[in-house]
Amino acid sequence: MESPFKGKTGLRRLINAFGYSMNGLATAFRVEDAFRQEVLLAAVLIPLAMWFDVSGIERAMLIASVMFVLVVELLNSAVEATVDRVSLDSHSLAKRAKDIGSAAVFVALVNAAVIWALVLLR
Repeated sequence: MESPFKGKTGLRRLINAFGYSMNGLATAFRVEDAFRQEVLLAAVLIPLAMWFDVSGIERAMLIASVMFVLVVELLNSAVEATVDRVSLDSHSLAKRAKDIGSAAVFVALVNAAVIWALVLLR
């Protein structure tokens, strides 16, 4: 069955999409410890990126790498919630999905650390 919200167009669709996005961010912040920790890290690192004497491209890379961690964490949280919705039983595929999502977050964090090191230790 198709979502009843798929028929919305124009401004109404944009308003609905914005509301869903804000609800998703608020929910992730409220229920996901890792997301809260990464938001705190972003709240420190993004202003710090603005303070460093680096080029605009370097500053953009610093900020984008931090934002990328948040995006990957949100996607990982969505995978975990979906897996848990399907079943709370232990299953090798459920474990695989959750482990791969966790690995994606780890890779995003390593990516951010490498970018920050390369930009700041040049």
